[in-house]
Formats: sequence, structure tokens, C-alpha cells
Amino acid sequence: MLDLGIDLNVWPWVWLIVAILFFLIELTLLAGSFVLLPFAVSAFVAAIAGFYDASVETQWAIFVFLGAILWILAYRFARKWVTDNDTPLGVGADRLIGQPGIVTTAIDPDDVGRAGRVSVDGEVWGALTRTDEPIAVGTRVRVVEVTGTRVVVELLPIGSHIEEESP
Repeated sequence: MLDLGIDLNVWPWVWLIVAILFFLIELTLLAGSFVLLPFAVSAFVAAIAGFYDASVETQWAIFVFLGAILWILAYRFARKWVTDNDTPLGVGADRLIGQPGIVTTAIDPDDVGRAGRVSVDGEVWGALTRTDEPIAVGTRVRVVEVTGTRVVVELLPIGSHIEEESP
């Protein structure tokens, strides 16, 4: 029999305290990262087993093995959830890359106020250009990059065909 100098009737209370401590640490210090929560649950189950006079070895086995199993399950669930919820390419502002647009307010590369505007896919965006030439109102452009809340555009060659990208 495992003897750690603790009375057999005290073990359930030890497990209960461990469960509460792990739970509080999980909520406060680890910000709900689910690292200690499986072991808090397994300590609680070990406490219940202790109250039903399970041996100390059984209580430790419940704590260690159930905690490990719950931790692995939580890790797999979290990994699956994270990979299933990745934002696909072409969502958000990145969907604008490659899209054609029309300049609604002239884009001047030397304009420190960055007043240039482009209408892309029915939305008006602040626009920048990497060329040294200003781009006049009504000019057709293509979005090449999204930088913060602005789009970087380039001129479309005259007579060029704009290929529509399918979603």
C-alpha cells in the first residue's frame, strides 16, 4: 500500500483541494487555456473515489490516467477546432487582391494626407500607389496588396481584359 504519511481519510479532501486549486489556476492565471482543467476534473473524480473508500493507489491512478486521457482529448478537440476554423484565403480584405477598381478620388504618391480613393467591388477604399505618377479619377486599376485599411493599386493596361476570379 502507498504510504505518503497522510491518513487514508484525508486523501479525498486532498484531491478536492487539488481540484479546486487547479480549477482556480486555470481560470485566473492560464486564462481558460484548458491545460489544468482535465487534471482538475480527474482530481475531483479521485476525491469522489476516495470518499467511497477506494485505495490510495486507485485514487492516484484515476488522477494521473484520467487526467492524461482528458488532456489528450481536449488537445485533439482544440487542434481540430483550430484547423477547422482557419480563415480561408480570399476572405476579409484579402479578397480584394487581384480585383479591378476605379479611382474615385485621385491618387497622388506625394499626398501625405492619403486622400486617394478607389471603388472596388462596390466598396470605397483608401488607396496608395507605388508608382511615381499620380492616378486620375476614372482610371481603371487593379488591387495588388492590402496594407492596413488601404489598398495598393497598379494601373491596368489600356484595353486589358479583367479576368473575374470565381469564389
